[in-house]
Amino acid sequence: MTEKALWNEFITKHKINNTDYTAWTFGAEADLLAHLVATGEKTATSSAYQLYETENEPLPKAGDYSVILDAQNNAVCVIQMQRIYVTAFHDVSVEHAFKEGEGDKSLAYWRKVHKEFFTACLEEAHLKFSDDMKVVCEEFKVVYQK
Repeated sequence: MTEKALWNEFITKHKINNTDYTAWTFGAEADLLAHLVATGEKTATSSAYQLYETENEPLPKAGDYSVILDAQNNAVCVIQMQRIYVTAFHDVSVEHAFKEGEGDKSLAYWRKVHKEFFTACLEEAHLKFSDDMKVVCEEFKVVYQK
């Protein structure tokens, strides 16, 4: 199903007048992470704050909707942001790492894979990773899926 079709189905069934949403895939392992979101294992994500600044993109806000896509750009579900906050990489909490739902859900696992991922993403933008860099932490809930 396309992102537009899932979004239109969602707003029709839930009588929502809001027409604003984003659609995106997770940067790494898009199919696995979309599956974890759809099954409720993954209720949070994070991204490098520097990339929002570089791309002059606004941070997400609580209440925002997104259509989560798989690696083939098929719509998987609609999520709604619940909480957004910015913290240093080294201050990301055990709770947030667990909510991200990946690997063994530990903070050690989160730090390892996110350091690798953020380093690669930042290098593409000619930026450097550091343990005190800002991270955008997003918590969400699934509000619709086919």
